[in-house]
Amino acid sequence: VQLTAHLRQHHSIDTKVVPSEVMGDTLRHYRQHERRVLLSEALPASARIFQLAAQTALIENKDLLDRAVESANLQTSNAPGILRTSLANYFAGAVMMPYAAFRDAAVEFKHDLELLQQRFGASFEQVCHRLTTLQRPGMRGIPFFFIRVDKAGNVSKRLSGGGFKFARFGGTCPRLIVHDAFATQGRILSQVATMPDNTSFFTIARTVDPIGGWPNGEKTIFAIALGCEIHEAKQIVYAEGIDIKHQKNGTPVGVSCRVCERLDCNQRAYPPLHHALRIDNNLRRTTPFLFAQ
Repeated sequence: VQLTAHLRQHHSIDTKVVPSEVMGDTLRHYRQHERRVLLSEALPASARIFQLAAQTALIENKDLLDRAVESANLQTSNAPGILRTSLANYFAGAVMMPYAAFRDAAVEFKHDLELLQQRFGASFEQVCHRLTTLQRPGMRGIPFFFIRVDKAGNVSKRLSGGGFKFARFGGTCPRLIVHDAFATQGRILSQVATMPDNTSFFTIARTVDPIGGWPNGEKTIFAIALGCEIHEAKQIVYAEGIDIKHQKNGTPVGVSCRVCERLDCNQRAYPPLHHALRIDNNLRRTTPFLFAQ
């Protein structure tokens, strides 16, 4: 209500929630010539606030966004528009979850994501995303990493933090807990994952509530994972009862098959780039590839 009143009072822009059969697959549309922002009724309350806040940023802070995009000196034609959208989305997250209040609540609740959802009226994904941004000098939060995948393992969003490494292209390690989330939709899973260099991370994963879908009614479902270095896990409620001191108990994972050094992995889809294959037609092991010594 405050955002709609703000747009009306300061910019003479009205906001209207429109039936989904009219909006189709469009979730938000600012019709500048009509001075109206249309929001699909398919959006839950948290997404309506987020979309309206993002549009407010694009309208009200256009000059600031333009300066930020220009100073980035981006080299491709699509990059400025993508950056402008990302900055507007960051603004929206900050409006919904103000920095100091959100960080204090995260500490108070030991990063209980569902309690943070309730306090700030945000979605599970919005809360996870906001936690990755708490790196203000003098008031830092846990340096989390974040990843979102679909059922096929395609990565649609990745935010690096806490030393966790992502492959620049392609999917992720199939041993990461995020892939198991699709079998237990809506349930929060946890994992201690250990990289080949023996760095361990505490990770939680869950599916996110879908918005919209295919014309036949099938929903598009994603899973997200939020994680941090193992020494930070004592500040997280989901790590209670887990032996985080003994890293040898962690699940062996890697960045992706092409760069992973775990030659004994029986879930490997591709051989690593820097190891030669050994072909032996008379030998079959549990691992799909043999390697020259």
